[in-house]
Parts: sequence; C-alpha cells; structure tokens
Amino acid sequence: MVTEATQEELQQLLEAGRFDDVRSQLIPMQSADVADAIDALPETLQAVAFRLLPKDEAIEVYEYLSPRVQQSLLEDFKNPEVLEIIDRMSPDDRARLFDELPAKVVKRLTQQLSPAEREATALLLGYPPDSAGRIMTSEFVALRETLTVEQALDRIRHLAETSETIYTLYVLDNARHLIGALSLRDLVVAQPERTLQDLMRREIVYVHTDTDQEEAARMIQRYDFLALPVVDREQRLVGIVTIDDLIDVLEAEDTEDIYTAGGVQSMGENYFQTNLFTVARKRVVWLFVLLLTNTGTIAVIQGQEALLEQVIVLAAFIPLLIDTGGNVGAQSSTVVIRGLNTDEVRSSQMVRIVWREALAGLLLGLMMGVLVTIWAYLPDRNLGVALSVGISLVGISVLASFAGSALPFLFKALKFDPALMSAPFITTAVDVLGVLIYLNVARAILGL
Repeated sequence: MVTEATQEELQQLLEAGRFDDVRSQLIPMQSADVADAIDALPETLQAVAFRLLPKDEAIEVYEYLSPRVQQSLLEDFKNPEVLEIIDRMSPDDRARLFDELPAKVVKRLTQQLSPAEREATALLLGYPPDSAGRIMTSEFVALRETLTVEQALDRIRHLAETSETIYTLYVLDNARHLIGALSLRDLVVAQPERTLQDLMRREIVYVHTDTDQEEAARMIQRYDFLALPVVDREQRLVGIVTIDDLIDVLEAEDTEDIYTAGGVQSMGENYFQTNLFTVARKRVVWLFVLLLTNTGTIAVIQGQEALLEQVIVLAAFIPLLIDTGGNVGAQSSTVVIRGLNTDEVRSSQMVRIVWREALAGLLLGLMMGVLVTIWAYLPDRNLGVALSVGISLVGISVLASFAGSALPFLFKALKFDPALMSAPFITTAVDVLGVLIYLNVARAILGL
C-alpha cells in the first residue's frame, strides 16, 4: 500500500525534476502499488512517472492502472511505444482496455498487433460482455493425456513464461476436449514414468464461454480454485479465468448492488471522478419516483384532516411510525436481496422466508411498541393516543417486514433487479399504508 506521505513525496520529487529519486522509489514497489501511486498523481505527472519505469515493469504496471489513466497515457505515447505495451499485455487485460476505448482507436491498434495477439484479442472481444469468455485468457498450460510426468514437466518449463498460471494443469485429448485436471504439486511428487491419464482428476468443474462472470466468480469462490477452465459448446478448452480477474468481477458486482440499493445507478469506473451533471442525472430518477409516490401519503393525510384537527397530537407521531417502518423494511429487503445475490436464498423458499421475516417484524413491533406506547403516553397522559401509536407500530412493522422480504422475490421473478426496484416500492408501501393503518387505528380507539 502507498501511504499519503509516500504519495506526497513522490509528487514533490516529480515536480522538482528529481527523476532518479523517483525511479529509486518506484522500482522496489509491487506493480499494483506503483499503479495506485500513478493513479493518484495529477494528470500532468502521470505520463512522466510511467516513463521512468523499466520497460518490462511498465507493461505489468499498465495492466493495473485504471481505464481512465490507461487512456490518458495512450494519448501521450508515441505509436511504437503504445504498440509494444499493448502487444505484450495479457489477452484478457487487453480486451478489458479495448472495451473502454473508442471503436476507431481499437480498430487501429488491433490492426497493428502481432498476428497471434490480434487473433487472441479478437476471440475475447467476440464473446458477450459480462461473460466468462470475455475475461478469460488463452495463456494456460494444456497437456496431452499420453504424456509422462517427465515430458509434462519439460513442456511446463517451456510454456511457463507465457502462461498466466501453471499451478493448475489441464489435460486434453487429441481433439482438445477437456478430460481432466491436476495440480503442479501432483505432478512434482509423482514418479517420472507415470502418465497423466493415471494422475489426473476426471471430475472437473468448468464454465462455458457464455457463462455469466458473476456465476463464474461464485464458482471459483465456492471451490477455492486459483483458476477455472472455460470450454466452448463442443467441450473444447479455450481459456481459463483466474482468481484475480474474478475478484475484480465480485468487487464490481458488489459496488453495483450497493449503488442500486441506494437508488443510484452505477457510474462505472469511479463515481467520484464522474461528471457532476451525469451524477445528478443518474441519481434524480428514483427521487422523482419517490416524489410522485409520496402523493399517496399526502392523499391519505388529507382524507383524515377532520381526525387530525380534533386530535392534533396524532400528527406528531407520523414521522416516527413511517421512519421506523422504513428501517424495518430496509433490514428485511437487505438480507433477502443479499441472499438472492449469493444463492443462499432461492425463489422456491419464498413462502418460508417471507413468513419468517413477518414473524421477525411482529417481534420487533411488539418490543418497540411497548416502549413507544409508554413514551407517547407521558407528555399528555392520553392513553388512547398512546395505544394508537403502539398498536400501529406493531402493524407497520409486520407490513414493512412482509413488503421488504416479498418484493425482492417478486421483482426477481419479473426479471427486474431486486436491489434497484425494491427500495422505492417498500418506501411507498410503508408510507402510504402505514399512515392509513395509523389513522384508522386511532379513529377506532378514540371513537372519532
């Protein structure tokens, strides 16, 4: 990790033109830390710092840079420098970069790549976005089942420099069908004359090229793999996805879920570097929805004006009730949405989950209702108002828990994003129906 003090010192050295000192600071760092340091520099200094790196390290650092900085550096480099960096990038990182660049730039750069790298890049870009095929790499070690251990080790030595990982080895038949896998450890401890077909595991976990990236990430997380093989429709091995790429997928998915749960559309690479007008445009959508749906609450209150005029103190407890209900609903929806996203909860469990959350809402309502009843009674010693508030809080808590747990299942069944759709509808249900419950309970208890 790069500390703030180191970052400030690096910037001061660059501004002072002390490039040898900058180089001596950057070279011992890990590539990911160097990329973070360059990302945090002012744009005018990023290209200078990057050019100070040795060529081999610069290529590795470039893969860790944010797309925004990668594009900025492309504009500053002369063409031969750009091509050498891009040609030596791993195919999956290159495809990710090309996804962020304008089509004309991608076309020009692709035409100037070496034939092998052009073919590898075109293969990845041909798969659907967000699929395993789009982030896989073709730089892996594949071995024939007839090889002996000694022959396999010789081949691994030959391919190690150009492979992304050698810790998991894949065994193919003559038609390149994936038929087995084994670890490098299994190979190293085996007798030299044994063949791979005797050592390999035939029960293989794999994904297809069109498998969703998030599903692939969950699989690699479930089985604690370092890499996951990717096969085509004919069961031929075409690539692997590695854990570092899938961690990025999980982080991006979690970020998107958090944004949508808050009613904010995902902004892409960095929310805090997005144009302010774009931020406002994306955030205002659900605010307008909530503004319109809150007219239902206004209508309910206006319909009960006579009651409120007679017992003005009832109005004082409306914010407490709907805010408490909103929090209870948010708690239920959060646990259900998270469960759906991690496959811990399935649609077939809907009835049990909703019933469980409704009971939880009842218990929460009873615990809070007793306290709120006492609290509401103390100011004016009006038992009717106090009971109205307490009983309403119980009903609103059950309603909020029911809505918070049921709506995510409903929207998932309708093919909508539960995280994006649930929040405004839960808020509407709690606000409108909560006020309706409260005022009608009060009317019944007070006999008005």
